[in-house]
Amino acid sequence: MLGSHDDVADGVLRHLRERGETVATAESLTGGMVCAALVDAPGASTMVRGGVVAYVPEVKVQILGVDDQHIAAHGTVDGEVARQMAEGVRLRLGATWGIATTGVAGPDSSEGKPVGTVFVAVAGPGAFAVRELALSGDRMDVRRATTGAALSLLLATLEEQSTESAG
Repeated sequence: MLGSHDDVADGVLRHLRERGETVATAESLTGGMVCAALVDAPGASTMVRGGVVAYVPEVKVQILGVDDQHIAAHGTVDGEVARQMAEGVRLRLGATWGIATTGVAGPDSSEGKPVGTVFVAVAGPGAFAVRELALSGDRMDVRRATTGAALSLLLATLEEQSTESAG
């Protein structure tokens, strides 16, 4: 894995640029940090379509199209919710790729899930990936680690696709 969020974001943007593709973010606990890491790079405006901070369930349902019945049954801190967020932001913002974060940053548990329980997801053409994380540290530590994990998941997915198409 690369050393910093900047390195990972640069790698994501390099792959997107080479492929002529775009990305959009749907974030809960990270509150825009993933999108901010992407737009810190010069030239990001040609690849970053935008982001949605979906902090409450209603925004996840009404704006991103997450299934309200699934949230009622499983809560918002859930892998399928993360996947639906990624797919929803991708479709609604017209991006090739969607990236999403949902979880518990702390200081208290939420929905019966302990602090540090996080799901990150990416969705793209014919591909999606979801990762569950069990992170430690304070609220900012969890948010930073989630940002890095989300960007790393997208980078790994893009690299895997590039390897498959080259082989």
